[in-house]
Amino acid sequence: MLIRDAEIDFGRRADIRIAGRAVAEIGRLTQSAGEAAIDAGGDALLPGLHDHHIHLLAFAAARDSVRCGPPCVEDAGALAEALQAAALRSGGGWLRGIGYHQSVAGEIDRDWLDRVLPLSPVRIQHRSGRLWILNSRALDIVAQGETPLETLDGRFTGRLYDADNWLRDRIGATEPPIRAASDYLLSRGVTGITDTTPGNDAAAFALMATARRRGDLVQAVLMMGGDGLDGLPARDGIRVGPRKFHLHETGLPDPAVLSAQIRCSHEAGRATAFHCVTLAELVFTLGALEDAGSISGDRIEHAGIAPPDILPWIARLGLTVVSQPNFIAERGDAYLRDVDPRDRPWLYRQRAFRKAGIPLAAGTDAPFGDADPWKAMQAAVTRTAPSGTVLDAEERLTPEEAVALFLGGPGDPGGPPRTIAAGAPADFCLLDRPWAEARRDLSLVGVTTTIKDGRIVWPR
Repeated sequence: MLIRDAEIDFGRRADIRIAGRAVAEIGRLTQSAGEAAIDAGGDALLPGLHDHHIHLLAFAAARDSVRCGPPCVEDAGALAEALQAAALRSGGGWLRGIGYHQSVAGEIDRDWLDRVLPLSPVRIQHRSGRLWILNSRALDIVAQGETPLETLDGRFTGRLYDADNWLRDRIGATEPPIRAASDYLLSRGVTGITDTTPGNDAAAFALMATARRRGDLVQAVLMMGGDGLDGLPARDGIRVGPRKFHLHETGLPDPAVLSAQIRCSHEAGRATAFHCVTLAELVFTLGALEDAGSISGDRIEHAGIAPPDILPWIARLGLTVVSQPNFIAERGDAYLRDVDPRDRPWLYRQRAFRKAGIPLAAGTDAPFGDADPWKAMQAAVTRTAPSGTVLDAEERLTPEEAVALFLGGPGDPGGPPRTIAAGAPADFCLLDRPWAEARRDLSLVGVTTTIKDGRIVWPR
């Protein structure tokens, strides 16, 4: 295949010849007899994007779920209306809501849901991903025998924390629409993902490998998860990544136990990754890594609050930070309202990490954030909340730096951005405009063609 007149390296125009799964030649090339060709017309061609923090199966399931939080739903009345409309469409079956935030209707429970939907079983996930809220009809189905459901005065509240696998087993959930999720990511130029779901195990690995084999999942996958992934060989475009620790400030583990788990992962040949939204979670993690010892590939996910005195510690341990710049655009006003003013200057930092020599990459955290990487890039450039307020302008990145957040290799997030060069993998996304136009507002960028392993995968 020949790609003619593409703009590469943010300004240089060239032809690119693909042979098999790799780039064969770059320059001013002549089309061979019978060779397929794409005329880029001077539009920008980039390496395929890699989302370094996403939850694929949850993202796939979310596409068939009711949006229960901002910006789709802003108050209790709108939430009730959305759930009732979905119940009419479902014909009395299970309803699944996502993205709930207490700014909509407060700390809702089974009683609140019963008033809205007394007959259909419903479960709503908080946008943190930690909490499900179930109504009484749903509890009748799942609350049998010993359960991790929260109780108050001997009665189920409908609230369920950190028990996704238990709930999935009780409901008997079916495979989510992986192909639709994969196609959406391809339409935005994403050819690889790092799935950071902490509960990933051998069954999740097998499920995604099957989806890859049958062509429903096109992206290459680096899969994080628990120690159940230790020792699994790569197969069907999926390989095991770091062990994921999902820490919570309100219930941090025994430090000695965590240090031992880190050492076990390292001895198994796996790096570690830590969910660190709060400062307490970050300090606790750094202490554990200091005790256990860090290795190349150890990561901090989110680093939601990182004051200046923490940065040298992160750098000395050789850690990578994988951030979510889209959260500023999606949740910035909530941060301004809810976060301690003393911590606001240190929210989801970017420029400061780079200055401190800390490798920085990005993921969307879909479905807990918008899955469009181009919106995330623009958020990294502007750091503008929905109200128009700019959060810490000194943390802004250039458009080129923002794109680079999604161009690091899967095993080297924040490392040198992948480039289009002879011998490089033929994984590309062709934009709908030249780079000079694209960089004016990355959120407006369209992708006309996505190429994976030397073949066109978008449009399918």
